[in-house]
Amino acid sequence: MNGDRRKKIVRHLSEEDLNRLLAGSDSEKVSQRLTFVKRLYKGATLEDAADDVGKSASTGSRWARRWNKGGLGLLTPNFGGGRPPKLDEAEQAQLLERLRDGQPWTSQEIQHLLNEEFDIEYHPVYLGDFLDNLGLSRAIPRPKRPSRPDDAEEIVDERVGDALDNDDTNEPHNKRDGDDEEGWVVDDDICTDGGTVLGFFDASHPQPFDNSQRLWYVDDPHLERPLVKIFEPAVGFYALNGESVVSFPEDQTKERICECLERIREQNPAQRILLVLDNHFSHTCEYTRKRAHQLGIDFIFLPTGSPDLNPIEQVWKSLKWVASPMIVENQEEFYALITKLFSQLTNRISFAQFWIDEFLDSRLQYLS
Repeated sequence: MNGDRRKKIVRHLSEEDLNRLLAGSDSEKVSQRLTFVKRLYKGATLEDAADDVGKSASTGSRWARRWNKGGLGLLTPNFGGGRPPKLDEAEQAQLLERLRDGQPWTSQEIQHLLNEEFDIEYHPVYLGDFLDNLGLSRAIPRPKRPSRPDDAEEIVDERVGDALDNDDTNEPHNKRDGDDEEGWVVDDDICTDGGTVLGFFDASHPQPFDNSQRLWYVDDPHLERPLVKIFEPAVGFYALNGESVVSFPEDQTKERICECLERIREQNPAQRILLVLDNHFSHTCEYTRKRAHQLGIDFIFLPTGSPDLNPIEQVWKSLKWVASPMIVENQEEFYALITKLFSQLTNRISFAQFWIDEFLDSRLQYLS
């Protein structure tokens, strides 16, 4: 090979044979490789021949070596769709290093990398298994809101600690500077000395016409469902160690939210309640904070822009998925379905396992 990267190419086949193979090929991969060899026959440099078929110079160099060593059989291995040869341990380590440097990757990008760097084509059915065996993980990118503080987890940890340490419900944990001094007294009929219940509070809008799941049919694949629209929100309380509650208020005004808090208190009597929730105005306003204190409920507000730190978000997501193929005839049936599913899902603490490990592991003794 001289300075202009012209490669001495072994003529295993005549140019006429190459043309005949090209004319009869129905494989893009085979055609690319044969065209590449033909260009080298014509005196093109490695770079030009590779560029003509949309490949890098390093790929062209590898193809030329294979052709010179074994001709057509080594240059065009069986692309019949069967399981390809596996990478050896050294190649797997090299692949992992490349993937680590450029992560995250789409499946198509990894397939292209395997083709370019290792000359291997994995069928899409097997690619996932191969990457699983390599130890790669799947993840869905989560949007980070501009308003979310960088130390959101540290803020939550501090607020949880403050709330658990402050177990005297006569001290208004929810009170802020500038609030009215009147009314910050726990109702006489509220008892909170039976321990502490911790739960997560949030609203959602599941709909009967959500269709995120597909169903199988033998005959007619068309299914009609009644168009039932729900305008009221579903407001839920996902309790780690108490009774979970779901309500369907008319709206999310402070008065309706306080009615939901009263239902939570009814279902969890004789215990102090710690409620983790976001910064919706109907939650943070003095009216709601004062009523919560009267009910023996202390708020733990999440940092702004941090819905991912509220485990009930995952409950709602799972509920919508499970409910989506179910058909209801009217609003009452839908409310009954959501109530049933919410009760079933909130019996699982797995939705909050990260939260428990991150913020409660050393404080579980505080909970009843």
